[in-house]
Parts: sequence; structure tokens; C-alpha cells
Amino acid sequence: MIAYDKKVLDNEALIDEAASLYNGGFISKDQKKFIEKELETLKDQKNILVRIGFFLLGALLFGSICGAITIFGVSSERIFFQICCYIFAIVGFAGAELLASKNFHNHGLDDAFILGALLNVGFAIGITTEGYEIIIAIFVTIAALLMFLRYLHVLSMLVFCIAITAFLFFGMFEFGEIGKAILPFTAAIFAGGFYFFTKKIIDRLTQNYYYNGLLLANSFCLVLFYLSCNYLIVRELSVELLGTDVKPGTDIPFAFFFYAFTFIVPIIYLVQALRTKDRLMLWISFLAIAFSIYTIRFYYSVLPIEVALTIGGAVLFAIAYFSIKKLKEKESGLTFKPDRINHTDSLLNAEALVVASTFGMKPEVKPQASPMEFGGGGFSGGGSDGSY
Repeated sequence: MIAYDKKVLDNEALIDEAASLYNGGFISKDQKKFIEKELETLKDQKNILVRIGFFLLGALLFGSICGAITIFGVSSERIFFQICCYIFAIVGFAGAELLASKNFHNHGLDDAFILGALLNVGFAIGITTEGYEIIIAIFVTIAALLMFLRYLHVLSMLVFCIAITAFLFFGMFEFGEIGKAILPFTAAIFAGGFYFFTKKIIDRLTQNYYYNGLLLANSFCLVLFYLSCNYLIVRELSVELLGTDVKPGTDIPFAFFFYAFTFIVPIIYLVQALRTKDRLMLWISFLAIAFSIYTIRFYYSVLPIEVALTIGGAVLFAIAYFSIKKLKEKESGLTFKPDRINHTDSLLNAEALVVASTFGMKPEVKPQASPMEFGGGGFSGGGSDGSY
């Protein structure tokens, strides 16, 4: 299913591990370069700005190919309009396959063709079904999943998560007012179930090819679960979808539950992140807490904004100060000390050590001492045996 040679993917993981060991001070720079030179790797792009540049170049290339096809098909306007997006999607799939055969991965060029193919799948199904949202979401979901499984494209997993969420939402709309009324609870149940499903898959992974995409999906579920029953989101959607008129002195149904959910869930995220040392969940919990505060201030302005910001800044400073003071001397567990190796999704350290031993790399040894011995002097003997 994967378009890339698994040996090359394993090499990529070993090089990442070698970089981690180099950053931790376990191997030298020459050893790191030697490993990178000896192992065949994918043609990726680590610099995000350069990757965006290649993406724009790929988008221009993709658009040029589609434009050339349009010139030949424009004579039969009606028929070509019905099938043009299918043809453009095929161009995207073919381009992605060609680039994958050349070991392009997360390079920018492949991003343009993969995302272009997914976009045209959506347009093609939309034209055929006259904009039927559920069918569009189904086909985009399937196409995005296939792109992720074949090309290990993390952005395709993001498209998959968004598309399957859209499918859930539009599916609930089909049930009319009842579906719209229970949509927050349905979305929360879906996010919770999908979270534990992806978590179980991650725990059972024997190879880390799909790790980054599954981690993104897992984090997406945390965000979706919180937003599904956030008071601000639910109230505004109730007004938009159900036409609920929230007059002064009144509130939406189950308001107490949504208030509690808005503040309890971020705290649960925070406690769980600290307990499991999950850095990504920790950042999500901070963002959720900030959005919870914004949710209340959106409807209830207790203090002037400048006073609230000052008090909030003071509280955050106090929390940060006392946390650093308490954790700065800890050597293990939750600590303020920097990680010597900060690479949570790499293979075991032993793999890079195996590579080192395979290529015959040895640790640096102390140079042999010179046969001519010096020393023996006293205060200023200059190497003499006596003393002045």
C-alpha cells in the first residue's frame, strides 16, 4: 500500500534518531554526517518556507497541466464541464505517484499534487451530485484516507478528519430539528470514540510510518471533543441552526451542563497531560483554558478588559514562577530542565547505535601519549628534575 520503499523509510527513522543522539551529545557531528551520507533517504524539505515555495511551484505546474487539458477539451463545453474535475483529480493522483516513485515526500511539490487531487475530487462529486454535501464528504474522506495510507501525507490526514467531521454534521442535519438539537452530544461521543480508537492504534504500532498522522488525528479529536460542547459554540450554533432566540434573562437548554463542560474538560486535559507527560495535550489544554475564559467574557464582562488582562498576566506569571522554582531541581518526571533528547516519535536509541556499529564507527579515543615525558619541575624548573 505504501508507495515508498520501506527500507528508505527505516533509513529516514534512523537518521532522525541519529540527529537526536547528536543533539543529546551522544555522537559526534562527523558520525552524524557519516550516517546521513551512507543511508538512502527521502527527498523531503525541513525548511517550512522553502517547502511553501516548492508548493507554490507545484501548484503552478499542476495548474499549467490542467490548463493545457482545458484548451483541448473546451470545444465540447457541456461534456467537458461535467468531467473536467475528474480528469484534474487523475492528474493529481498521477503526479503524486510519479513524485513518490522519485522519493519526494513532504517536499512541497508532492503536497501540491496530493491536495490538488483531493480538492478536485470534492469539486467533481459536487458537480455530479449538484452539491450534495454528504456524498461530497464521503468521497473526500475516502480519498484523503487513501492518500495518507499510500503517501504517508500528514496533511491528508487533516483533510480526512475535517471531511469525516463534515460528514457527521451534514448527516445529523438530515434528521431535521432533532438531529441539530443533539448534534453537540453526537459530536462529543464521536470525538471521544475516535480518540480512544486512534490511541489504541498508536499503542499497537510496530512501525512508526503512520505515527505522525495518527497523532494528528488523536489531537484533532481532543479539540473536537472540547469544541463540541463549548458553551459559546453551542449557543451560537443554536441561534444559527435552530433559530433559538436567547432573550435577556434566559439561556439555552442544558446551559448548566455546557458551562460545566467548558471549564471541566480543559482541567481534565491539563491533569491528564501532566500525569502522562503528554506535551501536545498540555498545549491543547492551555489553549482550551484560554478559550474558556474568552467564552465567559464574550457574554459576561465582569471587569474592564485592561484590568482583566493585568490580573490574568499576574496570575500566569505567578504560576510560571512558582512552577519553575519547584521543578527546576528535579532530574526526572515533570521537570523544568531541558530534554537532552527531545524526539518522542523516533525509534529506540538502540537503532542508531546498531547503525554506528554496522558501519564500524567507534567512540573517540584519547590520543596516545608522547614517548617523550616532560614535567617533574617545581616552581619554575621548566621540566628539570630539581627545583630552584
